[in-house]
Order: sequence, then structure tokens, then C-alpha cells
Amino acid sequence: MVPAIRLAAAILVACACGPALAQEVTLRAVSAFQEGTTYARNFERFIDHVNAQGRGVIRINYIGGPRAIPTFEVGNAVRGNVVDIANVSGAFYTNLLPEGDALKLATRPMSEQRQNGAWQFINQLHNERVNAWYLARQFQNIHYHFYFRSLPQGIERLDLAGMRIRSTPIYQALVEALGAQPITIAPGEVFIAMERGVVNGYGWPIPGVFDLGWQQVTRYRLEPGFYHGEVNVLVNLDRWRSLTDRQREILNAAALWLEALDAENVDLLATEGRRQAEAGIQTIMLPDAVAQRLIERATEIAWQAVIRRSPETGPRLRQLITYE
Repeated sequence: MVPAIRLAAAILVACACGPALAQEVTLRAVSAFQEGTTYARNFERFIDHVNAQGRGVIRINYIGGPRAIPTFEVGNAVRGNVVDIANVSGAFYTNLLPEGDALKLATRPMSEQRQNGAWQFINQLHNERVNAWYLARQFQNIHYHFYFRSLPQGIERLDLAGMRIRSTPIYQALVEALGAQPITIAPGEVFIAMERGVVNGYGWPIPGVFDLGWQQVTRYRLEPGFYHGEVNVLVNLDRWRSLTDRQREILNAAALWLEALDAENVDLLATEGRRQAEAGIQTIMLPDAVAQRLIERATEIAWQAVIRRSPETGPRLRQLITYE
């Protein structure tokens, strides 16, 4: 009788503990940027934050960067639930969501976008087109710049004729409008492309140039910057809907925590600018009138491209994410 009693007690304990143990969910995560680099690090901090705050409820298993999923396949990986959560720029999945190209044009901060309906609209587009939940956006207070190995002769006229520029959908239309040939290359291939002369320059923010050794093949950075940094955290929509309220609450709180890390970018920009100067990268300052023309032209060219591809949703996005 005693063994039978012990067996029954063990079954009762197992039944009581089972639901609690089964409550923790593990999400598979990937980044479109190489592990440990500038645009992956805050996502990696986000993972650590979720795992600490969600202990016993939800955890994230970090698979890695482009060696796990190629940069331009991350959007498809989220859509198809190959991964559950991803750190990726909208420029890398415009094949699924052409409107993703508009996010770089946002002038309203995320705090406002979450209040005025912008976040809800962008999330709806992600739901419908990418099968994803738009959890967070990072690096909005960082701008893009053009970098060159040799200086274009017509640079003060915004003439890049004859140049081959590494591009993504972020600035492809601008590169074409300035007379250069855009060439789409993943970040991990830029060094070799510059070294071998496949491209004469590239677009990139100030932080991150040293991550993959690009300072060795870069001589000039053009000022001013244009557009806004944009790296999103997406969750597969089916996976999101399968989570409990508590699990989603932890992720939502972590998303706001992650977005708040943008405050650190002020110091980061100053530090990385000094590092570039020390590495021999010269800053080319356009005359004020030409600089203003670059910013205005870049903005208008980009919005024209967005609205041409998305005539129904593009104007609505412009109204929601900018002050125009």
C-alpha cells in the first residue's frame, strides 16, 4: 500500500507542478546584423533584459546574426515562423512591406507615434503583410551619411555621376537621383566590395563603421546626414497571439525599455565621430545651401518612391509619422 500511496502522491505533485513548469515559453531570436556589432548590441541587451524580467514565464534563445539567417531573408524568416523574434531594418524586407521604406522618414519620436495612431497603423501593416507584430523601433535619433574611398568631383553640386554606391532600399532612390549606380550589398560584404573597387562608397550612420573594419577602406564622410536610423524588433504574429497576457506584457515593457536606450546615442555619436577622425576619415562639409538642398531632396525623393509604390497607405503614413 505504501508504494501505491507514494505513486499517487507523485502523480498529484506532477499534475500540480506541470502547468507552472509548462508556463515558460522560449522564443527563437535572430538579428539581421552581426552579433556584437552596433545595431545588434541593444537587441542583445533586450534579450538579457527579457530573460531576467521574464524568468520562469518567457525567455529568448538567441540564435545569432546573418550566419544563422541571411540579412535579406530575416523578414521571410519571421513571416514563415522560422524564427519567433527578429532585430531587422524595414529596408531589409521591403519585398514584403514596401511601406517599410517610409519608416526612415519619421520625424515624430516613437513616444508620439504610440499616442497618435502611427504605431497602430504600422503594426497593422506588419500584421497583414509580414505576419508580424511590430514590437519596437530603435535608433531614430541617428542619421545616415555617405562615405567614400575617393571624393566625387561633383560633390559640391550633389553630383555623384560615375560613382558606384553600396545601397539598400533606404537610400537607393536618392543614390540614383544623384547620378550614381546603386549596388545592393549586405553589410558583411561591404569591406571587400570597397577594397576591390566594386563600389566607391556606401551609406551608413556614424556608429558602426568600425564594427566590420570599414575605416580601413574609407577616407571621407559627407555632412550633413539624412534620414533616420530604423531597426525594428518583430515577433511572428502567430507566435505573439499564442502568448499569455503576462508574456506579452513582459515583451511590451521590454520594448519601451529598448526604445529608451536611444538616449545613449548622443554620446555614441560624439565618440564614434572622434574615432573616425582619429582613423583618418575626413569630414566633408557641404555649403549650407547645398546641405539644405540635400536634406530636402533626399526627403522628397524618398516620399515620392514610397507613395508611388503604396499610393493608398503612403500618404497616411506621411501624415502620422512626420510633422508636415
